[in-house]
Amino acid sequence: MYSKYRGMTLIEVLVAFVVLSVTMAVILQIFTGGMRNARLSDSYSRAAFLAESRLAAIGVERLLTVGDESGQVEPDFHWQVRIAPVGDGGAADRQLLPVRLYEVQVRVSWNEDGRERQLLVNSLRLGPRQ
Repeated sequence: MYSKYRGMTLIEVLVAFVVLSVTMAVILQIFTGGMRNARLSDSYSRAAFLAESRLAAIGVERLLTVGDESGQVEPDFHWQVRIAPVGDGGAADRQLLPVRLYEVQVRVSWNEDGRERQLLVNSLRLGPRQ
């Protein structure tokens, strides 16, 4: 006798399984991409905080003198501070100003996902003539 309730055929089960597999793969890809972006965002935030703190220390913890200084925070983050006089074509020398304009550059670098990442912050500061 013929029943009006029929089960699913093997083809229908396989198609449903393929659709479910593709959907789960896409969801997993989106989730891992979001986690990677969150980790990268955290690293950039930490690098920005480090660069700002190094920049704020110029003139307070460290004298505003021409030259380079570098260091390391944790095993991952390396920083470098470079201070150089701004080329004004000798205008400061001709006017005998007691101060001079300096460019302060802070570079923070780290490795993330096998790639070298960098954050560069520049600022201008007035300091004593040297």
